[in-house]
Amino acid sequence: MGFEEAAGGGGIRALLRRKQVDSDRARAAGGQKLAKELSVTQLIAIGVGSTVGAGVYVLVGTVAREHSGPALTLSFLIAGIAAALSAFCYAELASRCPSAGSAYHYSYICVGEGVAWLIGWALILEYTIGGSAVARGISPNLALFFGGPNSLPWILARHELPWLDVVVDPCAAALVLLVTGLLCVGIKESTYVQGIVTILNCCVMLFVIIAGSYIGFQTGWVGYKVSGGFLPYGVNGMLSGSATVFFAYIGFDSVASTAEEVKNPQRDLPLGIGTALSICCTLYMLVSVVIVGLVPYFAMDPDTPISSAFARHGMQWAMYLVTSGAVLALCSTLMGSILPQPRILMAMARDGLLPSFFADVSEKTQVPVKSTIITGICAASLAFFMDVSQLAGMVSVGTLLAFTIVAVSILILRYVPPDEVPLPSSLQASFRLSQEFDEEKARDENREQGTSDVIVVESINDPLIEKQLYASKLDEVKRRKTAACSIASVCAGVLILTSSASVTFLPFLVMCFACVFGGLLLLAGLGMLCWIDQDDGRHSFGHSGGFICPFVPMLPVMCILINTYLLINLGGGTWMRVGVWLVMGVFVYIFYGRTHSSLTDVVYVPTAQADEIYASSSSGFVA
Repeated sequence: MGFEEAAGGGGIRALLRRKQVDSDRARAAGGQKLAKELSVTQLIAIGVGSTVGAGVYVLVGTVAREHSGPALTLSFLIAGIAAALSAFCYAELASRCPSAGSAYHYSYICVGEGVAWLIGWALILEYTIGGSAVARGISPNLALFFGGPNSLPWILARHELPWLDVVVDPCAAALVLLVTGLLCVGIKESTYVQGIVTILNCCVMLFVIIAGSYIGFQTGWVGYKVSGGFLPYGVNGMLSGSATVFFAYIGFDSVASTAEEVKNPQRDLPLGIGTALSICCTLYMLVSVVIVGLVPYFAMDPDTPISSAFARHGMQWAMYLVTSGAVLALCSTLMGSILPQPRILMAMARDGLLPSFFADVSEKTQVPVKSTIITGICAASLAFFMDVSQLAGMVSVGTLLAFTIVAVSILILRYVPPDEVPLPSSLQASFRLSQEFDEEKARDENREQGTSDVIVVESINDPLIEKQLYASKLDEVKRRKTAACSIASVCAGVLILTSSASVTFLPFLVMCFACVFGGLLLLAGLGMLCWIDQDDGRHSFGHSGGFICPFVPMLPVMCILINTYLLINLGGGTWMRVGVWLVMGVFVYIFYGRTHSSLTDVVYVPTAQADEIYASSSSGFVA
């Protein structure tokens, strides 16, 4: 079997290039490795610390007043279940492909280079703006400990530059640089600090739950005795609240970005992701149960719901404890926002899509120090000069795109996993020599064996056996084509259904027709995936023995549907701003990434042949 030319050139084929799932060979040949220091406990600390931000201290009041009412707990539960769909998908891919890069890495293996580039580029934007927004939120909370708003010491306080009409925030920039320095020290040390901060934040939330429950039992849980009942805004209001609080669960994907630094990724990554998400969901639900019961939902303070709830019952001092919890949560989230980006930059640079500068790993600390410093400088500059609150919606785009592509990657992995792998140009000439040697050897053996060999060959080449083998191969090709078309049908159906259901300018009949058409495409693709068999190659794809996502194809399809719906409803302004960033990324890819990709000069060979090639190369069989 000869070589099949790769999409090594330009054009559309370059966008479909896929890299090999096991990148350990390339790094073993001289690449730099990250330190394997993380255990499941540290992964849980990263996941909880990156997820439980200060949003819960505000979202409780806003969502209860405007959407859910006393049913806020159910909103958090539904959002947690929706987030768990993505967590299941992440858990399988992280255990199968334990390398740096998270969703970028998975999409490069399963979907292709073009999609992987856009995901990586969007995640760069997400983590930069996310870290800057979190840092900007710390200084107002810190000011409360100095007497109120705008009470920070002069060197840390915000100042307006009238000639530029800009409000600078030295405190935010200093905190970003401090966290950057901590991350440069080492993954073990930074995770230890994040773990301590996360534990302290959880202690504050436990205080809210325990003290609030005591007050609730003393006062009779007045919040649940309102005239509007448990669902004052109906089921639609509760579901709308779920869509809002869903973003409080964003952050567990930071665990997947550290996959290369985990001691036992097949076991610890799924445990870390699942446990972190479970802890976050439990804390959110318990806090919401208590606070909604202490104060009627319509009387909640939308800005400080928790501290004002305690103040109504004579515990004004609790404000300082709750504020300290918010500061701790923001600091932990800041670390979780900056931690993944250097690893994504490093993964993209390893693949040649970014300059090799970003792939450098410090020999002393075994972390990508240069990428970390660049990330910190960019985030600190943004936090210092810009009020990024208006850009906060852009953070959600990268996360939701990543969640969607990860779910699509699960479908591809199960039904049409890559059956060919790229062969580096350094091995192509040697393999051709070995192939010619094998053919010559086979011809010599045939001449020596003579007539007896002819009889064996004739028995092997029996027409019935050949027909069965050909039919089996044809059926497999047909199954893969059917599966690929079904996955495409699901994605197209989801996009049409969610878009038509969300837009308001379409006539009612047109909207109904589009919804029905999209729904039929979705159901047809899903039904076909349920009917056909999954690919046998999925058992040997990547590192086996790890977590297996359940309920495929139903679970990833539900994940795609939910995340696409949330993406569509982020608003036109957000998409315009993100669109500008993505267009910039397209130009960077066209003029740099496409031509410098490590897959530019490769050819693709079947997986079985690739194993033989690497084995013969490592044993020195081929000169």
